[in-house]
Amino acid sequence: MGPFLETLIGGLMAGMLYSLIALGFVLIFKASGVFNFAQGAMVLFAALAMARFSEWIPQWTGLSSKLLVNVLAFAVALALMVVLAWLVQKLVLSRLVNQEGITLLMATLGITYFLDGFGQTLFGSAIYKIDVGMPKDPLFLLEQTFPGGILVGQEDLIATVIAALLVGVLSLFFQYTGTGRALRAVADDHQAAQSIGIPLSRIWVIVWSVAGFVALVAGIIWGSKLGVQFSLSLVALKALPVVILGGLTSVPGAIVGGLLIGVGEKLSEAYLGPMLGGGIEIWFAYVLALVFLLVRPQGLFGEKIIDRV
Repeated sequence: MGPFLETLIGGLMAGMLYSLIALGFVLIFKASGVFNFAQGAMVLFAALAMARFSEWIPQWTGLSSKLLVNVLAFAVALALMVVLAWLVQKLVLSRLVNQEGITLLMATLGITYFLDGFGQTLFGSAIYKIDVGMPKDPLFLLEQTFPGGILVGQEDLIATVIAALLVGVLSLFFQYTGTGRALRAVADDHQAAQSIGIPLSRIWVIVWSVAGFVALVAGIIWGSKLGVQFSLSLVALKALPVVILGGLTSVPGAIVGGLLIGVGEKLSEAYLGPMLGGGIEIWFAYVLALVFLLVRPQGLFGEKIIDRV
């Protein structure tokens, strides 16, 4: 029972981090109706900014307090992501209002490659570290109940709590604030939202800024675990099955989808891997997403599209 619970807890923690990245996809899709392939590049760009400003600020200011340096680096990186959101709206989205979905999709692909290249031009392409003080030593829980206890990484546990709090706050923001309701109205119909006075440009800046904030938090967490490198943008690929499973328009779906995939891939690797030769954790999420596309393409919480003729 102990190994099962350890695997289950590990899957839940990984799943919550997947949900955090998937949330960025859902936010953009709800506001613009386009799948934002640039989310992974935003995670990499934000993590690079945090890592490099953490190095540069002590050189510029002479500060020695790691906490203060990290707070300033976070603030500067967040401001950079907000400026990026404004530029995306001003230079790209404002010129593509009411265009076909494929046009917006191609625009996000262009933003992806631009951010990948521009980020490395600004901040460099080496492997950088992010140290925000999260402890990396493991914890052994329930030692009195199970022999040897249940091994849980402190860093993973703290990252999971942060991700869960952020996802919860954003869920409440969408449900109970005027801006959240405006975002849902824009997602339903751009022209109708404009006709009742909702400023489309302001809404898009807000949602891209929030997605940039989510990317920054995700980049810090994953950068602290894996180091900041080009492959960090590929972590976002794990969020694609999450949004397919949960539904492209559902914030709760991103949470549930992330948890299901995180737990499923860990348990399948632990219990089916020895029989099938391992490697299940790599492809499990994508096979599960394929099954959902065949059976329920709108996802668990997505809205079923009905065309009337």
